[in-house]
Amino acid sequence: MTADLVAFVRARFEEELEKARFAGDVVGKQPERFGVEPEDAARHARFSVASAEARLVLLADTVVPYLGTSGPGGRNAEFQLRLLAAPYVEHRDYPHDEGSAHQPGSPA
Repeated sequence: MTADLVAFVRARFEEELEKARFAGDVVGKQPERFGVEPEDAARHARFSVASAEARLVLLADTVVPYLGTSGPGGRNAEFQLRLLAAPYVEHRDYPHDEGSAHQPGSPA
């Protein structure tokens, strides 16, 4: 389940990065169409892209390396993974662990 959940979360984060880049490009080219100042559009685009990139780095650098390790580090990584996945629990591709009492965001 853990490998499937990592792949699922990574895919969602990559989709969000792609959407942020696309939206920033669209709004950045025609900010007046969306009723925003060019500087505000650019600032929001940078923020959205940076946020999406940060989630990918968080997953890759501080969660994935510790999954499956023993002790508090491994338990913390599992908990962090479930927290990162929690907003997507209703997504049609969410890899639910059938028969498990654990829910996203619950301690492992």
